[in-house]
Amino acid sequence: MLIPNPLPPTFAVSRWIFARALGVIFFCAFGSLALQIRGLMGRRGVVPAREFLDAAHAQLGAAAYWKVPTLCWLSASDGFLVTLSALGIILSAVLAAGFYPRICAFLLWLLYLSLASVGSPFLAFQWDGLLLEAGLLAIFFFPRGRQPNWRRMNAVPRVAHILLWWLLFRLMFESAVVKLASRDPTWWSLGALDYHFETQPLPIWTSWFLNQTPHWILAFATLFVFVIEFAAPCMLVAPRRIRHWAAWVMIAFQILIFVSGNYAFFNLLTIALCILLFDDEAWPRRWRELIRLSSTFNVRRRSVWTTGIACAAASFVAALTAVPLVTGIASLPLFPSPNWFQSAPGWVESTERFLAPLRSFNGYGLFAVMTTSRREIVIEGSDDGVIWREYEFPWKPGDLDERPGLVAPHQPRLDWQMWFAALGNREQNPWFGRLLERLLEGSPEVLGLFRRNPFSGHPPRAIRAVIYDYHFTRFGDPGSAWWKRELLGLYYPAVSMKPPE
Repeated sequence: MLIPNPLPPTFAVSRWIFARALGVIFFCAFGSLALQIRGLMGRRGVVPAREFLDAAHAQLGAAAYWKVPTLCWLSASDGFLVTLSALGIILSAVLAAGFYPRICAFLLWLLYLSLASVGSPFLAFQWDGLLLEAGLLAIFFFPRGRQPNWRRMNAVPRVAHILLWWLLFRLMFESAVVKLASRDPTWWSLGALDYHFETQPLPIWTSWFLNQTPHWILAFATLFVFVIEFAAPCMLVAPRRIRHWAAWVMIAFQILIFVSGNYAFFNLLTIALCILLFDDEAWPRRWRELIRLSSTFNVRRRSVWTTGIACAAASFVAALTAVPLVTGIASLPLFPSPNWFQSAPGWVESTERFLAPLRSFNGYGLFAVMTTSRREIVIEGSDDGVIWREYEFPWKPGDLDERPGLVAPHQPRLDWQMWFAALGNREQNPWFGRLLERLLEGSPEVLGLFRRNPFSGHPPRAIRAVIYDYHFTRFGDPGSAWWKRELLGLYYPAVSMKPPE
């Protein structure tokens, strides 16, 4: 008796869900940015897009149009920036509704790239690059048409599907590699989580409770992080049941991160990538019927040339994006000769530099070096140089009695950048001086990024920034404060506006 060959697995349901999830994530990203874009990049913002583009063109000439790929070359006015954000919100809703998925993916990628290219340092986070890379691959993964047939597959979507799996693998595996390659003693001694919940950029109230956890439990949890980040992504090529279990483990891991810290849309996007690991048989029958799946394997055949070109393009992208991973592995102290991988081939390095402005071929790895202390910058203004009043940020730690709140998937980008500024000095963060200048001017766009302006009706005559060492309080400490702090000194000396000449 002849047994027919089993049909290869199909992924129409996960493809259908991923498209809608990506639409929701883009909606969160553009919606969050729309609330802040004028204060961050507007004419009276912290880093005006027009000034950045003028400086780029003066320095690079015509090459600036490729080095800074953005629609803002057409206009960098506040109205145009808001319009780009609003278009992103509308197209995200269209994608989430399932209409024109391929066209929407392309336009959303283009719009987000346009804003990210002029938004440094506020749009230079790893999840911004992750969203752009996932969005670029989605252009080829999604079907075309107004209400497309999600069953229909050919060589190009299949290759894009594999590259999305490769993206998830790199995201998880590189996160483990960079922790060990950095030789940070807190990771090697399994003590990183002793510091993480207190020192992460934007803790939430659950972080306070987790910070009270005994060391031996946190050490075990740190080991568990390595097991997940190293082992789970390797199961992507395992038999389907093992692959599904690995997907659930990674999803659970992202949920744990989400409930213990604010990381914008990063966790949602990673979960969306994990969904792509489930084939159609893993979903309820009702879900398969919802998108009119048939029991037959529906393939739209293409020519050998199309398949060959798609495979060649996939090999090129895989080689290009493998460089950060291989470099990280080569840096691990597990090898007798850590310099066995000296550098990438010349064509890879030159191509990487050429494509870098697209921000869609990235390396990943969060918290390579664990921050062991929490320093917070507090901005103060004064009318007389004697009494100084604090500007309150909406989400970053400030008031000792303020409970850390959940803000994700919204990302208050100035709050986040203040955490990075505290890791360095004012010379390393030139945007910080511009922030103080805008506050002295009383810019309403920038003041809109704060929770409270202590100088209603007029800007202060002088402004400065001091830096504190912050710690979570502990069980048994007197009072009801969430934080305690110690003044370390000045971060930025007092400055005032120059009198008009």
